[in-house]
This record gives sequence, C-alpha cells and structure tokens, in this order.
Amino acid sequence: MKNQNNIFAQLLIILFLLAFTAYAPKAWAQKKEISEAKASLKAQRDYDKVESSMEKLLKDSANQTNLKIWNLLYQAVDRQYAQINEQMYLKQKTDTSKFFTLSDRLFKVAMRMDSIDALLSADRKGKLMFRDKHAEQLAPLRPNLYKGGIFFTRKGDYSKAYTMFDAFIATSSAPLFNKKLKHRNDSLINDAAYWAVYSGYMMHNNKAALHHTYLALKDTVHYKFMLQYLAEIYNNENDTARYLSTLTEGFNKYPVFPYFFPHLFSYYSSRSQWNTCLDITNRALIYQPKDNFCRIAKSTVLLNMNKFDQSIAICDSLIKEDSTLYMAYYNAGLAYFNEAVALDKYSASSKSKLMYFYKKALPYLEKYKQMRPNDKDKWGLPLYTIYLNLNMGKQFDNIDKILNQNG
Repeated sequence: MKNQNNIFAQLLIILFLLAFTAYAPKAWAQKKEISEAKASLKAQRDYDKVESSMEKLLKDSANQTNLKIWNLLYQAVDRQYAQINEQMYLKQKTDTSKFFTLSDRLFKVAMRMDSIDALLSADRKGKLMFRDKHAEQLAPLRPNLYKGGIFFTRKGDYSKAYTMFDAFIATSSAPLFNKKLKHRNDSLINDAAYWAVYSGYMMHNNKAALHHTYLALKDTVHYKFMLQYLAEIYNNENDTARYLSTLTEGFNKYPVFPYFFPHLFSYYSSRSQWNTCLDITNRALIYQPKDNFCRIAKSTVLLNMNKFDQSIAICDSLIKEDSTLYMAYYNAGLAYFNEAVALDKYSASSKSKLMYFYKKALPYLEKYKQMRPNDKDKWGLPLYTIYLNLNMGKQFDNIDKILNQNG
C-alpha cells in the first residue's frame, strides 16, 4: 500500500512538472513582451509595436481581464494619438484618417478597461483604478468621434463613418463618463444617429442602419430623409406593411418631397388600385399643380380608368408646354387607340368612327416611337394594329419586320 502511495505521489510530481514545463515558456514569453512594452513606452518609441504586442496577448482568453496588459495597450494608443495631435497643432502634414481612427481606438480601449475594472472592483471595495483618470482625459476628446464620422462620410468610407458615429452614441451612455457627461442627450446625439443610419444604408447593411433608428427619428432636420431610407430598407426586406406605412407618412408630411409620391404612386399602380392613385395624385397636384410628373401620373390614371378624353386633355396641355415629354405622346396616343379598340369590340358603329380614332392615335404614337425607339413593347402592337387598319402597307411591312426580329 505504501509503495502504491509513493507511485501515486511520483505521478503527481511528474504531471506537475510536465504542466509547468509546458506553461513556463509561455509565461516567460509573456513576461518578456510586457517588459519590452514597458521599456518602449519609457523610451518613447515603437508605440505601434507595443499596441500590436499587447493586442496579441489579449487574444489569449486568460489575459482578457488583465488590466496591466490593457493599461499598456491604452498607453500605446494614447501616445500615438498624442503624437499625431501635436502634428496637427503645429500644422504639420498629418494623416487625418489615422487621427480619427486612433481617437476611436482610444475610446474603445478605455471603455473596455472600465468594464473590466468595474468587474474586478469588488475585490477593492468598489474602487475603480482608471475611471476618473480616463474620464477626465477623454471627455473633452469625445467630439472627435462625431467629427471623424463626418470626415469619413464625406470621403465615402461609410464603414468607418458608422464606427465613429456608433462610438459617439455609445459613449453617451457609458458608465465611464457618468460624472463627465451630465447632459447625455446633447444636441449631436440625434444628428449622429441619423448619420449612422445613413452610413448603414449606404453600406446596404440593414441591421446597422436600423440600430440607431429610434434616436435618428428624433432628428427633425433630417426626418424626411430618415423616412426615405427606412422605406428603402423595408422594401428591400419585403416588409410591405412598414414600407407602405412609411411612404404614406412621408407623403402626408412632405407632399412635394421628390421621393414619396412617385413610390407611393408606383405601389398602388402596380396593383391597379386606380381610385387610390387618382386620390393621391389629386392631393399632390394641390401642392404642385404645374408639376409635369404629377400631371403625367394623372393622365396615366385616367387612361387606365377609361376616361380617355380627360387623359388626352392633360397630355395635349403638357405637349403644348413642353414638346419633349414623351409620356404625354404615349398616353394620348394610347387613349385614342384604346377608344378605337373598345369601339371595335363593343360597338356596331360605323367604320369611319373607328378609323377616326386610329388616325388620331397615329401621330402621337409615331412621335413616341421616334423619341423612344427601344420601347418596342409599348409602341409595337398599337402601331402594328393602326397600320393594318389604315391600310398603310409600307409602314405595316416595316413594323412587321421589326416585331418579328424582336420576337
């Protein structure tokens, strides 16, 4: 029994030695990296290498709550920020993009340190080691996050812009700044939220775009644009109910804004809800009675409601004002054409009346064909039918060839 105990004890010693042998090189290597980092910071050099070295150590789960490593990382980023900030102060050539990126990293490291510090503070009777110092230093620098977002937005780097705006908003509720940011809902928060939504929208990242919607909708300056972006997002996600609701709100509040009416009209016209189309078109025309798009839209609605004369009257008025409006020619020509088709189908009237409508439709549709030669699907069949009924042999042969080639 005694021999067995001795053997067991020896095995434990061997296992311990093996474990220590495996751990020791890793521990020594880590200690060396930390020592070298401290030396570099003291010598005021290689801050970027220190940052990289400490980030590498923090990838090890065993180190993620090691505030000594976090503090070295913070100092490395802080020194880099101080260097480039001094260059800007002295009006030297600087990398503005790097300046704002460092600002973001500085805040992120500080906020992560604060959460770890708070977690470990129970062993220190609730006392935090870094909060007051970091809050004192960083609170005045917080506007850099907003400015960085604007900077990257102007450069079209929406991913970095979103990161900056998101950080600016996050700091407003971070425990790190409890004492320093007493007025958390400052005037820039909602504005930053709008730009965060815009950046997410421009990245086609719906999740990112929607993340700050609540705050962004409080930004009254950009409210109509917010509704536009939300409508686009809901449409992309096939959320028809929210898409329609957002378009309707936008049109009710901003009837002359160029986005809402066309899309609302398209929504209802694609479903052949012509009475609703007529209602919203008449409402739009109250605010912009001379708008060409609205009048074309009304002529289209009347055409589809078989109110041909009214549609033609609008088109003739538009053509008189602007002879380049090709849809006015198309709608007028199609109105006359449809009258002929309806007469031929449902009436036993004289052929002369039928020919009258075909002749009236002809110049409008030929003009449309001239202006929009590639729209064969629109002018092809009507002109084919007209040429056939009016015995226009040469024109009929030409369009027959065109349609056969197209087919």
